[in-house]
Amino acid sequence: QVQLVASGGGVVQAGGSLRLSCAASGRTFSLYNMGWFRQAPGKEREFVSAISWGGSLTNYADSVKGRFTISRDNAKNTVYLQMNSLKPEDTAVYYCAATAGIPAANSEANAYNYWGQGTQVTVSS
Repeated sequence: QVQLVASGGGVVQAGGSLRLSCAASGRTFSLYNMGWFRQAPGKEREFVSAISWGGSLTNYADSVKGRFTISRDNAKNTVYLQMNSLKPEDTAVYYCAATAGIPAANSEANAYNYWGQGTQVTVSS
């Protein structure tokens, strides 16, 4: 069992940066592949980024490549999403998720078993 708590969202101007954090409970965090997803009003949840259990493999949606960076610190049971050069279209609720399944760094939401509560990111133009 893993419980996830996402934080770090807020309001930022276009071109600005935010760093999201997702803190996980449990002693087996290092065994889970982690992902970030987002959902904008009136839209379906979409994949943002994912990272393998050891951090060696990462995956990004085309819309965020070169701007977002995912990382994890297994000693702190935390995964991060550094978001730079933010755009108004990045506005959404961001969710972290965990899965013990394969493949690692999976972009499919239905592969993830555990979800955090979400944190709001608003980018103003």
